[in-house]
Amino acid sequence: MENGYDFYLKKCLLPVPPSKLTLKISNANKTVTLINEGEVNLLKQAGLTDVEFECLIPQVEYPLAVYKSGFRGADYFLDYFESLKTSRKPFQFIVCRSRPDGNGLFDTNMKVSLEDYQITEDAKNGFDLKVKIKLKQWRDYGTKTVRIRSETKAEAVSQRETDSSPAPVAAETYEVQEKDCLWKIAKKFYGDGSKYTVIYEANRGIVGGNPNLIYPGQVLTIPPI
Repeated sequence: MENGYDFYLKKCLLPVPPSKLTLKISNANKTVTLINEGEVNLLKQAGLTDVEFECLIPQVEYPLAVYKSGFRGADYFLDYFESLKTSRKPFQFIVCRSRPDGNGLFDTNMKVSLEDYQITEDAKNGFDLKVKIKLKQWRDYGTKTVRIRSETKAEAVSQRETDSSPAPVAAETYEVQEKDCLWKIAKKFYGDGSKYTVIYEANRGIVGGNPNLIYPGQVLTIPPI
């Protein structure tokens, strides 16, 4: 990669990488005042990450621009941004970084939502557009439904006698911490670090193509084995 940086919004590669990227890890700590003890700070897990950058969308093909499937005009990218916003669904935000010699640096790979974007047309940019984009990290969540059914004493006794098989173990989730790796996480949950591939296969969409690249704040599914 000549430019050293590739920016992907879902499967869309931005033709010109932004010159500046801001990642803000929000604070979820809480300061409370205790009687006769003054203030204390309650430390909590980090909040969601905010992402902000401004990108150039060319109206003509420049040598510095990169397109996966040939030149695309600005209308293609504007329609794509609009679809991300109106779909009301999270998507992957990926930044691949490399040195001029081709050796890779760290990558950013997280699930996000498109919070808002601002289009600017400026005479000094000719017909080209600048788009300021704001993203927010997305963490999967869900609710559980419990169905309560009354049963007679005889039914309860019969159920205990006939159902001797253990209940299936539900998958767990784990938020990646500093200095974590999949081997270490597998050792924690399975007692065997070599089973890291089980976790990787269950989270390939979050981790990406390299199981060695995981980052604090990512929430992984830990399947039972």
